[in-house]
Amino acid sequence: MGSTTEGAVMTAGLVMDLASVVVLAYGLYYRRHHRRDLLFAYVALNVGIFAVVSLLLVQRVDIAVGFGLFGVLSIIRLRSSEITQQEIAYYFVAIVLGLVNGIAQAWPLTALLLDGVLLAVMYAADHPRLLGRTRHQVVTLDVVHSDPDLLRADLESRLRARVLHYVVTNLDYVRDVTVVDVRYAVPPHQRAGLR
Repeated sequence: MGSTTEGAVMTAGLVMDLASVVVLAYGLYYRRHHRRDLLFAYVALNVGIFAVVSLLLVQRVDIAVGFGLFGVLSIIRLRSSEITQQEIAYYFVAIVLGLVNGIAQAWPLTALLLDGVLLAVMYAADHPRLLGRTRHQVVTLDVVHSDPDLLRADLESRLRARVLHYVVTNLDYVRDVTVVDVRYAVPPHQRAGLR
């Protein structure tokens, strides 16, 4: 009977975990960032962590060993330069959801509450209306400006937006190339599509 109860509790935890990662990956991340390649990574990482945590709890293995393993495995892929800080945040929440639902299987209401809090925070923190008024872009110019004011004016002319901050990351006088990391305000007519 104990194994039947444990099986039911694990199944309930798995259902909550799958529901929460689907909301995170498909409901929040994909609808806002439209990057399909990371959907599989978020779901696979989440479900894998849930499975390992569940196995560690059933086998009564020291949880610290599992956490150490997760830390090592999760950081390897996050070193890619193709992943933004927002995407790393989604990775982190996918990991935490797997841990929460794996560990808190005996307390389903606690897991459900924590799932809701994590998803609500991600919904609000990454909402386009909150942060959609600014954008970030790396711009390569075919000119070198010696005057910072001329560089700012050139960037604003090309982006058709007000430059808030910029950093020159590469300057090549031989090829007349300037690479600039720019943060700029989104013009009001471009904000209309934000949801």
